[in-house]
Amino acid sequence: MDKLEKEAIMKQTKKAFDRCPICGGELVEKRVEKLLRGGVDTAVVKVHAEVCLHCGERLYSQETVRRFEEIRGKLERKDVANFQHIGQSFQVAVSC
Repeated sequence: MDKLEKEAIMKQTKKAFDRCPICGGELVEKRVEKLLRGGVDTAVVKVHAEVCLHCGERLYSQETVRRFEEIRGKLERKDVANFQHIGQSFQVAVSC
């Protein structure tokens, strides 16, 4: 399935909300990055979401949320062979 086909399917799918369920603001479709944590590992996922122009709330499709759950499970099981390694993360304690 190419990009145009995916976009056509997304447009055909009925939106769950016409306005933001948090503040009532206008929703627009955007491509966003979502950080997913599983165990001590983190994945960066780029997906489409409905984003509120007023408060920034993101609404994801049910299929996208299912994919998030799958990815978190893989991170927890260390089943990351098909994931692209993009760097390292560090935890730093700072006392001020």
